[in-house]
Amino acid sequence: MNQSNDPLHGITLDMMLKTLVDELGWKEMGRRITIKCFTDNPSVSSSLKFLRKTPWARKKVEWMYLGHLEDKRYEAEISPEHPAS
Repeated sequence: MNQSNDPLHGITLDMMLKTLVDELGWKEMGRRITIKCFTDNPSVSSSLKFLRKTPWARKKVEWMYLGHLEDKRYEAEISPEHPAS
């Protein structure tokens, strides 16, 4: 079986955005990446529209998503409720 080494393989921009909104919120996302679609009357649909046609902004969202996943992994490893194996 041929598996991709890409950590974003199979994850859509929509999935990334909804996860970030649910877990960080628009305010924090706008603080981390200052783009109008996160700071001025944000919505998933307007953000998707902007990010799909703006490669540099999409790349920043991908980095933020990957960093967020890494933070969650780290928290799970050090949390007393989730002992590391």
